[in-house]
Amino acid sequence: MVSRFAMGALMTLVVGGALQTHAQAGGFSWGEADTDILFEKGDVAARGGVVYVNPNRRYNTVNGVVGTDGDFSGSFTIPSFAIMGRISDALACAFTYTQPFGGRSEYGAQAQRADMIAEAPASYNYYRSKKFDTNEFGATCDVSFATGPGRLHFLGGGFTQDFSYVADSYYGTLRLDDDQALGYRLGVAYDIPEYAFRTELMYRSEVEQKVSGTFQPAGPLVGLVGAGILDAQGAGSLPQSVKLSLQSGIAPDWLAYGSVEWTDWSVLKTLDYNIQLLGPQHDEYNWQDGWTIQAGIAHKFTDMLAGTVNIRWDKGVGTGSDIMTDTWTLGTGALITMGPGQLTLGAAVSYLTSGSQSLAKGANFNATANGDWAYALAANYQIKF
Repeated sequence: MVSRFAMGALMTLVVGGALQTHAQAGGFSWGEADTDILFEKGDVAARGGVVYVNPNRRYNTVNGVVGTDGDFSGSFTIPSFAIMGRISDALACAFTYTQPFGGRSEYGAQAQRADMIAEAPASYNYYRSKKFDTNEFGATCDVSFATGPGRLHFLGGGFTQDFSYVADSYYGTLRLDDDQALGYRLGVAYDIPEYAFRTELMYRSEVEQKVSGTFQPAGPLVGLVGAGILDAQGAGSLPQSVKLSLQSGIAPDWLAYGSVEWTDWSVLKTLDYNIQLLGPQHDEYNWQDGWTIQAGIAHKFTDMLAGTVNIRWDKGVGTGSDIMTDTWTLGTGALITMGPGQLTLGAAVSYLTSGSQSLAKGANFNATANGDWAYALAANYQIKF
């Protein structure tokens, strides 16, 4: 049964993992380190790919008036690369790269006016755009032992994560960076290759980002503090998470899989920073913990082609400071044996449920959003020997 399920299991891990990212769901979650490559057979395996996401989130009303702006959520791409080396039957290590967290927002004229009015009479400041990126470089090893009909795996490793944040407002542009913050992941798994069975529990640690940077004054603020660049410092936490995954062959050439993940988004209450001459400030989130549940099925059609379909639910983390609502996603993908390796292609569509934000709950202005749609495309390629 190994050969019968080999392609289906690989496709599940690659395509299913590649599509576990989409817009406006799970907080700022983007990519996930490809530690699944540790379970590949052979001495060396390498896998790389990219996911493109187009969120299409816009305000339906702003301060009670019908929205006229376009989408405020910006599209983005998420790269992922991994290489595994098997030292022995009992030990393998992998080096991975991805962008685990990120965000993009660009506000139209109507939202900018609402933000300005809400700031009055204190400052009349408003945001034009905000964005941030992270990059994770990690190393994870797998120590395994034959136990019963399968193998017991203990996984662990560390990673370094950077952070880059840019906020453009009427009064100036804030840039904050952290070149390196350390974290770790620990996991345990059990697999029975004969039945394409695997269950895995993986923990990823919280990361504390201590940032520094600059603020470039603009507009009327130049007349108060001058045109010179001001120093800025800040701090914020990005969350820990725990994920339980399960997959198993259920019939010849068929495989079922699923996962449940908890993410500690309640750790992100605010991003706090201090700007020289202007004093302490913060971006307010007040998020609650996130939950993600996914289930899918995979089928091997021929020795050259396999396919999958899955459904995913992300619990909204917003509490009214912004509009981060529940999301439902339908994903599909195909694995094609091509050249010396295997090409994986995937696509997903997400429905972002309606929601609202309000000044009373920490938002910059009052607004609502109807149900919106997001789209994602994914591609990656693997070679192993």
